[in-house]
Amino acid sequence: MTIIKALVVDDSAFMRKMITDILESHSRITVVGTARNGQDALEKIEKLNPDVVTLDIEMPIMDGITTLRKIMQEKPRPVIMLSSLTKEGADKTLESMEMGAVDFITKPSGSISLNIREKEAEIKTKVLQAMKIKVEKLAQKEPAKPVALFHPTPMPRRNNSEKSILAIGTSTGGPRALQQVITQIPKDLPVPIVVVQHMPPGFTKSLANRLDQLSQVHVREVTDGEYLQNGTVYIAKGGYHFKVVNRGKGLQANVVQEDNRNGHQPSVDVLFESLSAIQQCKVYAVVMTGMGADGAEGLVELKSKKKNTVIVSEAKETCVVYGMPKAAEKTKLVDFVVKLPDIAETLVNQLKARGE
Repeated sequence: MTIIKALVVDDSAFMRKMITDILESHSRITVVGTARNGQDALEKIEKLNPDVVTLDIEMPIMDGITTLRKIMQEKPRPVIMLSSLTKEGADKTLESMEMGAVDFITKPSGSISLNIREKEAEIKTKVLQAMKIKVEKLAQKEPAKPVALFHPTPMPRRNNSEKSILAIGTSTGGPRALQQVITQIPKDLPVPIVVVQHMPPGFTKSLANRLDQLSQVHVREVTDGEYLQNGTVYIAKGGYHFKVVNRGKGLQANVVQEDNRNGHQPSVDVLFESLSAIQQCKVYAVVMTGMGADGAEGLVELKSKKKNTVIVSEAKETCVVYGMPKAAEKTKLVDFVVKLPDIAETLVNQLKARGE
């Protein structure tokens, strides 16, 4: 049994003690050291060579973002960020994910969370999962170039009454994967895009805002009851399921709080299954990097009710975590297995080929 060596970095002595106790209560994890700020952390990494680092975002002397940048440049390894639930905390968390952090954990009640024990299972699970992640796949890359725009007069559809929609599901490693795909989507894409990214409440809005700044298409956190517009990306709201319904005027968002599915809310299966129930709706479904199997059951439902559904999964070679795409491919229903840099172009070409 491999023992995972962890370094705990936090400016609060209380938080260092609590997180250390939580991690060391697992038989496969040992805390080899703690650090009170980023500068201290870099010295401890050099000396102790931990497998995984838990890193607080807000610290004196050297904050978590600066520390993460230096770790990924000099001593790359899995880093899990600890973040507050504020908007600033969410924005900085998204920035850290872009820079190569493998995941994040929210502090329940601010920088010194006396109730951090509420997160015990999540903290241990994410440290264990971090060891399965290919850190080299989180290295920063040059921004992707947008796919060529559609012609102003695309081929007519074979069925003019049929609506079309592009649906994407992703989890661990997803924010960076979404950035690579969505920033390549042309602004005149003639279909709406709906996205489930596993994230807690408060973080999906920051993700949408960040992607909107970087992309040609509009990106927003979805609102219950709004009609879905072509050339717009709708990100599921953390803590809510995102379903799509047909209300006559067009496709409409149905944002609801229900039981978790596969441990998640929002769930990819819930989104895909809602699309399978809409008559006269062509679906292009994409499953990208993530732990677990969320989305696989939804793909089965889609293909059983809509034989013309086009399914794309991210290739193992580019996945940060190959769980969700692997489960999708096991259904034997995937039409295209595509490396991350080529997903947007594959989707655009499929839309063009089918006269969208």
